[in-house]
Amino acid sequence: MDSEITFMSDGLRLAGSLHVPDTRGPDRRLPALIVLHGFVGAKDNSYSEVVSRLMESWGYVVLRIDFRGCGKSEGKRGYVLCHDQVADTRNAMTWLAERPEVDPARIAVLGHSFGAAIAAYTASTDTRFAAAIISCGWGHGERKFRGQHPTPEAWAKFTAMLEEGRLHKQRTGEPLMVSRWDVVPMAEHLKKNLSHLAQTVVAADTAQSMFDFKAEEVIGQLSPRPVLFMHGADDTVTPVEQSIRLWERAGQPKDLVLITGTDHFPIFGNDSRGRDILQGWLDRYLPIERA
Repeated sequence: MDSEITFMSDGLRLAGSLHVPDTRGPDRRLPALIVLHGFVGAKDNSYSEVVSRLMESWGYVVLRIDFRGCGKSEGKRGYVLCHDQVADTRNAMTWLAERPEVDPARIAVLGHSFGAAIAAYTASTDTRFAAAIISCGWGHGERKFRGQHPTPEAWAKFTAMLEEGRLHKQRTGEPLMVSRWDVVPMAEHLKKNLSHLAQTVVAADTAQSMFDFKAEEVIGQLSPRPVLFMHGADDTVTPVEQSIRLWERAGQPKDLVLITGTDHFPIFGNDSRGRDILQGWLDRYLPIERA
């Protein structure tokens, strides 16, 4: 079962959905995961919800959240900054660790895409997290954007947008709002995997925040806590090299899995390999103690 909850983060009320397995016995504390959605996405009707329900069916308590400015949470729509989302994740941890259903020493974080970058940074810098799962994530914003805007013409257009955003804010004091597709391009056939609550307009400040964000500089601090990097080997949204570079900089224990024949959403669809890999890794590093 899952229930709608709220928690506070920097004075904003954020929305979450708490999944508690029906198989949980009275007074039993279970391992848990916090699930982070992707770029200006949402926790509902999304990749986050699919993964959360999957892990609930395996016996885990799961909290999926809407970052500030996203989904059902408070905050300016489309205005998301990386370190604000790190704060939201830490505050979600504080809320979840106090739940009677949860073993506070066994809480992991799973993030996808933008949420994966946040998960990598937060788990690396907050020792309360027992483990991290980084799905199609990135660790170096500028290099990621160069992969997403690969031609000289595309890169010039993207950097001109960043500069226009800075000038606009200097002139008006307000952020310049731009198309999310000008920030992170996505093939048309992949857009069906996004939540209907996902936003199509974001602040240029958001793109600058991502450009400056470098989770790979702190990922080494996660060790000796385990980390799994999963990436679609044919990802056309986030360059695969981002997960490879994160894995190289991480300490042991660390695992990197590139799933051939999959794009940016390796858990979706009829191919069960991503789900099997995730379940096997959790069984190893965050096992359910069977009653």
